[in-house]
Amino acid sequence: MKSARLVILAVAAMAAAGAGIIAMNMTAAPPDVVETVAPVPQIQLQDVLVATENLGVGAEVRDQLRWQPWPAEAISDGYITRDAEPQAIGDLKGSTVRLQLMAGEPIRKAKLIGPGQSFMSSMLPPGMRAVATQISADTSAGGFILPNDFVDVIMTRRRQETGNSGPAFLTETILQNIRVLAIDQAIQEDEKGNKVIVGQTATLELTPQQAEIIIVAQQMADRLSLALRSTHDAQEPAGEEADYLVSAPGRRGTVKLIKSGTVTEVGAR
Repeated sequence: MKSARLVILAVAAMAAAGAGIIAMNMTAAPPDVVETVAPVPQIQLQDVLVATENLGVGAEVRDQLRWQPWPAEAISDGYITRDAEPQAIGDLKGSTVRLQLMAGEPIRKAKLIGPGQSFMSSMLPPGMRAVATQISADTSAGGFILPNDFVDVIMTRRRQETGNSGPAFLTETILQNIRVLAIDQAIQEDEKGNKVIVGQTATLELTPQQAEIIIVAQQMADRLSLALRSTHDAQEPAGEEADYLVSAPGRRGTVKLIKSGTVTEVGAR
């Protein structure tokens, strides 16, 4: 009898253990589902030559260049790549900046002037001339005129006639909407000892006839002044010019004679 009870107890214990295992399996968390993600295609890069610092117009290129990885799809025409020109950093040393470059901007050869090339002649559009004009701070908008600004050229001359009750000086705008190519600057001290920057010579972009006009005006004027124009009207067509100061195109054998403020045409000898 005792042995039968022990068998029954053993069977009951095994049944209880089996029921516990089944219950644990039923309450266990389901296994994590692993999602397979398609691999992202890698962006193709190429080394592009960029500026390491801001380079202003006229700056000389030395060690301000480096190679930088650049998305191949974003490379535009004119960018310099290491694959195409591996020696570009050395080749461009000594070049002059023609148009301003910002730090991190890809280098374009169109913005540079090669070593040994003239900076000013590279700045001139075809058919234009560069003419230097003496100025001072009081005749150049207080020294605020900078390269690529547009100005009007105003001539002031003394009236020579006697017995005339009119003004002692005559003022006339001889050229309009003229681009300033360059303006030199020198540091001076004012009356209070403050350091100021004053331009001495402005180089203007002129047509051949405008160049003749301003050269004649420099000889007859007491003063030439530059009037700074707004950027909003810089693209407007230029107005009338003082072309009476020079011979008309196509005329030969005559010269303009300017005497006492009167212009006359006489035969050339």
